[in-house]
Amino acid sequence: MPSQSNAAAHIQDLGAYVTASPSSFHAVHEAARRLDEAGFTALDELQPWAPASGGGAGKSYMIRDGAIIAWVTPETAGPTTGFNILGAHTDSPSFKLKPKPTTGKFGWLQAGVEVYGGPLLNSWLDRELQLAGRLVMRDGTQHLTATGPLLRFPQLAIHLDRAVNEGLALDKQQHMNPVYGLGDPAGEDLLGLLADRVPGADVDSAQIGGYDVVIADTQAPAVFGAKGEFFASGRLDNLSATHAGLAALIAHANAPQPAGAPIAVLAAFDHEEIGSASRSGASGPILEDVLVRISDGLGATASQRRQAFAASFCVSADAGHAVHPNYAERHDPANRPVLNGGPLLKINANQRYATDATGAALWARLCADAGIPYQEFVSNNVMPCGSTIGPLTATRLGIRTVDVGVPLLSMHSARELCGVEDPYRLAKVTELFFRTRA
Repeated sequence: MPSQSNAAAHIQDLGAYVTASPSSFHAVHEAARRLDEAGFTALDELQPWAPASGGGAGKSYMIRDGAIIAWVTPETAGPTTGFNILGAHTDSPSFKLKPKPTTGKFGWLQAGVEVYGGPLLNSWLDRELQLAGRLVMRDGTQHLTATGPLLRFPQLAIHLDRAVNEGLALDKQQHMNPVYGLGDPAGEDLLGLLADRVPGADVDSAQIGGYDVVIADTQAPAVFGAKGEFFASGRLDNLSATHAGLAALIAHANAPQPAGAPIAVLAAFDHEEIGSASRSGASGPILEDVLVRISDGLGATASQRRQAFAASFCVSADAGHAVHPNYAERHDPANRPVLNGGPLLKINANQRYATDATGAALWARLCADAGIPYQEFVSNNVMPCGSTIGPLTATRLGIRTVDVGVPLLSMHSARELCGVEDPYRLAKVTELFFRTRA
C-alpha cells in the first residue's frame, strides 16, 4: 500500500503543477520543463527525427499546440514492439476570451467571454480569476501570458433577488460577463494588459494576430479535512491524470527497463471538454502521427506497425464521479466509489467508456501487483453518461483501451475535490503499466 508520506508529496506536487498550468498551453509548457529536467529530448514535428530520437532507445517528447506526447523507448524495442499509452487531457471547462474582448457599461470594464465546455456556472461566481493562455503574433511567434487575479463574476445581492435560494438561473450571455476594472471601455485595451503580463518579453499588443486565452481560478490548492484527507483545486479534471502520467513516465524513464518492455507513452490531448475534434485533440491525428514516426525509426513496415498496434494498450485516464452523500439517488445503487478508495475503473455498456472485459482484467491485475485498491464506476441508468478520449483512441487506432480515473466531487466546478491518496495511486499503477507487457 502506498505510504502516506509519498501520497502527501505527490499531492503537493500536483498542486504545484496545477498552479503552474492555468491553461492547456501552460500545462504543456510545465510538462516540457519537467521532462527537460529529466533528460528528455524535445522533437520538432517539422523536422526529421533521427532513429536515436524517434525510434531508437531513449526518451523524447513532442508538443502540438496545447497537447504533448512523451515516450520512453527501451533498448530492446523492435519493429513490432507494442505501445503502452496513458491518455489524458490538458484542458478544463472554463470561459474563453472572445474577439473584441474589451467591453463594459455603467462605468465597469468587462471581458467578453464564451463558455468553454460544460462548467458549473455558479461555482465561478464571486471568485478572483485570471486570464491565461497564448498570444500569437502576426509573425507567428507565440507567448504565454497569465494575469494573476484580475476578474470576477459578481453575483447579484439577495436583496435584489429574494428567490435566489429557491433556484439560481444564469444566462450565459447576459450574466456571465466578468468585471476587471472601472472606466470607459472605449479607452481601454484588454489585449494590451495581456501583452504586458508576458514574462520576460516586450510584446506589442497591436501585433497580436490571434489568441487562445481562458479564465482560470487563482485560489491556491489546499489539503483539508478532519484528517487532512481531502484535496481541493481547480482543473483536477483532468490535470490530476496528466500529472500522474507525467510523474509515472519520468519515474519509469529513470528505472531499469525489463526485457521485452513496451514503448511507454504519455499522450496528453487538448480540447477533450469540447469533443476532441481538433489537430491537438484525441479525434485528430496527433497520436497516430507520433506512433507512426516512432515505428518508422524502428524500421517497421506497414504490416509490422499494425502488429505493434495490436500488441498495444491504452489506459484512458480521466476524472470520474465519487458518490455524493447529499445526492446518493443519482448514483448506481451497487457501485458507489468514495474518495481515497482507489482509482476508478469506468464502465459503460454503450461504450461511452472503452472498458471491456480484457481491459478490466488488465486493470485488476495491475492494481493487485501494485498493491493498490481500485473501485468500479458505472452510471445510474437514468443519468446520462459522459465520455472520454478512450473510445476515440480505440476507434482511431484499433488499440485496446480501458477507462480509469481519479474519483471527484464537484466535477466541472471552478474548484474540484478529490482524496489525497488517489492521484498518487493512479501514478503508481501507471508506472507499473508502463513497464508491463499487456
